[in-house]
Amino acid sequence: MKRIIPIFLVLALVVMSFTSCGGSSSSNNAAEANVYYLNFKPEQDAQWQALAKKYTDETGKKVTVVTAAEGTYESTLTAEMDKGDPPTMFQVNGPVGLANWQDYCYDLKDSALYGELTSDDFALKGENGEVYGIAYVVETYGIIYNKTLLNKYFESDWSTVKSIDKLNNFNALSTVATEIQSHKSELGVDGAFTSAGMDSSSDWRFKTHLANMPIYYEYQSDKITSTPAIKGTYINNYKNIWDLYINNSTAKPTELASKTGTDAETEFKSGKAVFFQNGTWAYGACKYNDKTKLGLKDDEFGMLPIYIGVAGEENQGLCTGSENYWCVNKNASEVNIKATLDFMEWVVTSDAGTTALADEMGFVIPFKKAKEADNPLVKIATDYVDAGKKPVSWNFATIPSDDWKGGVGAALTQYAAGTGTWDDVKTAFVDGWRNEYNKVNG
Repeated sequence: MKRIIPIFLVLALVVMSFTSCGGSSSSNNAAEANVYYLNFKPEQDAQWQALAKKYTDETGKKVTVVTAAEGTYESTLTAEMDKGDPPTMFQVNGPVGLANWQDYCYDLKDSALYGELTSDDFALKGENGEVYGIAYVVETYGIIYNKTLLNKYFESDWSTVKSIDKLNNFNALSTVATEIQSHKSELGVDGAFTSAGMDSSSDWRFKTHLANMPIYYEYQSDKITSTPAIKGTYINNYKNIWDLYINNSTAKPTELASKTGTDAETEFKSGKAVFFQNGTWAYGACKYNDKTKLGLKDDEFGMLPIYIGVAGEENQGLCTGSENYWCVNKNASEVNIKATLDFMEWVVTSDAGTTALADEMGFVIPFKKAKEADNPLVKIATDYVDAGKKPVSWNFATIPSDDWKGGVGAALTQYAAGTGTWDDVKTAFVDGWRNEYNKVNG
């Protein structure tokens, strides 16, 4: 036995030496190439796993997809980057996210992926023109509604608003919601709105997406695109919509701290609520399922802008933009960087990739070979644009830090529970912004 071991070692060295020489190196590198994508979107995990397998089956190149739990992406990315085999492909959420990870980002300026973009507006650039991130999905959110239930409200003897074209401002939305809540047993629902859950799987809908509304209108009013110190000009409008949500809901305000995103989805797709603040990405979870017999059929989906009581909001559209930018880890090996770039190009140009993005994930992607998503919410978003409604931009990408969001979320939760005041929300919103901006920017 003592003589056999060295023989195997010698043979192994010979094999290693041979495979590292001449024409065999490229095939060996191809075999070793590894793509590791740290996915941001839990709701699309199954689709990414299937797409990665399809790519591996077609090319022989390994692709690993790991999906961070809801609300944990930054901490997961930080932990994974410290490991010996870190992600080769990851995500940042706009300029603020890039500030944390720019030193890890490979310049995509000369990549085939960058060449596939339909507009340079979807590139996240550095000061000297480097392309550090590329938006991979354009999404839209608002107040999704169940057409069948809302039409039942319109046809009721006790309803004040009688058609969807009249539901185009906050006062009308407030009237509809409070009347539904007062007559919920007659409509067969538990509330006008789904629960505004403040569990980490759901709170981003309010501390980020809903918070975008007062930020957007302040930016519009002041003709700016970012600020080191938000003034809170529309903070009372934020209160108006938050009060409407929590007081006309399937759940009591005191229950919201533990309510989850899944709770809200279930309430909506089971017909227990008429309205559900969410976006185009929610279609897959809420569409009709033959097995469970739950969900909405395509012609039952509707979506309204989030009205908060600002003058001229009748001409407001849905909230449309992206916070999802792909980046490539420049510290990965050359082999893995190339493999990652190849995979990204395949995803946005191949029939398999673009079909998965459009039909299975419901994405609108900003690439030349994009397919139209088979998603009624996407079509509704297009209809608003075609009707001349002004889309609301995603200004929450300028929020100074995740800690700011956390502070606002905690204050909203305490206000709903009755253990905090709206002044606490205002303090977290205004003072918290200035403090976090100064902390992040020195």
